[in-house]
Amino acid sequence: MAELISPTRRLRTSWLAARDEWHPGAHQDGAGLHLAPGDDLDTPEGFSAWVDRLLRQSDESVPVGAGLVHATYYWIVEGDTYLGAIDLRHSLNAVLLELGGHIGYSVRPSARRRGLATWALGEVLPQARKLGLDRVLVTCDPDNTGSARSIERNGGVLEDVRTTEAGVKRRYWIDL
Repeated sequence: MAELISPTRRLRTSWLAARDEWHPGAHQDGAGLHLAPGDDLDTPEGFSAWVDRLLRQSDESVPVGAGLVHATYYWIVEGDTYLGAIDLRHSLNAVLLELGGHIGYSVRPSARRRGLATWALGEVLPQARKLGLDRVLVTCDPDNTGSARSIERNGGVLEDVRTTEAGVKRRYWIDL
């Protein structure tokens, strides 16, 4: 049975196997890979440093870097198998308001079509309420029908589809 856990060094081997299922350079929403600049995640030291940054990102007493917001990262796992990631951004900046939203998630290719994204999104919504959010913005690519269904199954209402220099996103709001 799937569960959400905090990122952990313990699952490094499984995380690396999942990463290798993606095509090189693929963006993995919710994984926090932008917090690993220059880290060699293939090494135990690089992976450990990245996991530490993921965990620190949720600590509101620690300043975050320019252009970032505080966020809580969760890994979707079954036992010792990493299946994906989901993050809850505590607030929105201008970029997140247009394209990223409060919540981002991704499921490794071999674990898709099992309802994991829908389940994980439903599990994170109560955490958003605990942060004091009244509603959350969740976005997806226009051609990602699976993600759109996951959002809609969790109460997402399509506000619009926006095109910016950075891309096109379907923007949904979920009332909490």
